[in-house]
Amino acid sequence: MDMKKRIHLELRNRTPSDVKELVLDNCRSNEGKIEGLTDEFEELEFLSTINVGLTSVANLPKLNKLKKLELSDNRISGGLEVLAEKCPNLTHLNLSGNKIKDLSTIEPLKKLESLKSLDLFNCEVTNLNDYRENVFKLLPQLTYLDGYDKEDKEAPDSDAEAYVEGLDDDEDDEDEGEEEEYDEDAAPGDEDEEEGEEDDEEEGEEEEEEDISGEEEEEEELNDGEVDDEEDLEEERGQKRKRELDEEGEEDDD
Repeated sequence: MDMKKRIHLELRNRTPSDVKELVLDNCRSNEGKIEGLTDEFEELEFLSTINVGLTSVANLPKLNKLKKLELSDNRISGGLEVLAEKCPNLTHLNLSGNKIKDLSTIEPLKKLESLKSLDLFNCEVTNLNDYRENVFKLLPQLTYLDGYDKEDKEAPDSDAEAYVEGLDDDEDDEDEGEEEEYDEDAAPGDEDEEEGEEDDEEEGEEEEEEDISGEEEEEEELNDGEVDDEEDLEEERGQKRKRELDEEGEEDDD
C-alpha cells in the first residue's frame, strides 16, 4: 500500500487537524520521500514511518506539535538539518537501522533544543571510538542515547508501556478507594465488636434464664417445705387431740 492511500485510511473520516498519532509503518514511499502528509496535520504529536524506504525527510511538512518521530529501518544518510525547521519541538527521535556513518550527519540535531532521546541502533556511527561520549558532547541537550543516559542507566519504559502502567495505577487507586469506602461503612474491627456484643447478649440471656429457673426451683423447694411443715403440724394436732379423747374416755370409765 502506498503512503498516500495509507494516510487516507488512517484518517477514518477525520480531518487532518483531528489526528494526534499517525502510523505509516511498512507502506511504500514514492522515490524515498514522504507523500500525502501536509501542514494540515497541525495537531500531530506522534509520527511513525518505520521501514517505508525513506532516503530523505526533506518532504516532511511543518509539524510544530510533533514530539516523537520514528524513522527506523529506512535508508536515510543525511539531510537531518530540516528537522529543526519542520519539527522544532521534537523530544524523541529514532533513527535506528539507517545509513548514518559519522557524527557530522547528526550534528544538525543540536538545534533541536527539546530533544531528550535519540536512537541510532544498527547505524555505522555506533562503531566509532568513544561513540557515546562524543554524541553526548555534540548534543548536550540529550538525556538518553540508545536507551541509556550518560551514567548507563536505562531509560524509562516506552510510552505505550507507561500508558498501560498508568491504567494499572488507576485501577489500583480505584480498588483502594473501594476498600476505603468499605472500611468507612463497616471496618473489620467494628464487625468483630458487633459479633462480640451479640455473643455477650446471648450469654447474658442464657444466664438470666438460668437465674430465673434457679429462683423458680428455690421457690418450689420453699413451697414444698411449707406444705410439709403444715402437714406435720396437722398430724401433731391430730395426735394431741386423740390423746385428749383417750384420757377423757378413761376418766368416764372410772
